[in-house]
This record gives sequence, C-alpha cells and structure tokens, in this order.
Amino acid sequence: MWDTIWPYLAAVLPTVTVAVIFYYLMKGILEGDRRERIAHSQWEAQQRKSHDDEKG
Repeated sequence: MWDTIWPYLAAVLPTVTVAVIFYYLMKGILEGDRRERIAHSQWEAQQRKSHDDEKG
C-alpha cells in the first residue's frame, strides 16, 4: 500500500510544507503591520493631544 501512496505524498509534501510556511509568514507580517498601524495611530493621537494642550 505504501508503495503506491508514497510517490504521491512525496510529490505533494514539499508544496504543502511551503504553503504552510508561507501562510504563517504572511499571517505574522500582516499581524505585525496591524499592530504597527495601531501603535502609530495611538502615537499620533498622543502627539495631537500634547500639541493641543500646549496651544491652550
């Protein structure tokens, strides 16, 4: 049985492995970008607030 299945698994396994790695890589990049955008928005709001406080 393994003699008939193994060639197909050997052909598909590298593609599946690369797809899983790509998925987690892109997930990490997008999550990092989302966090960076949130942090930047908070920083801008803080800067705007401190600038408004200095004005009056």
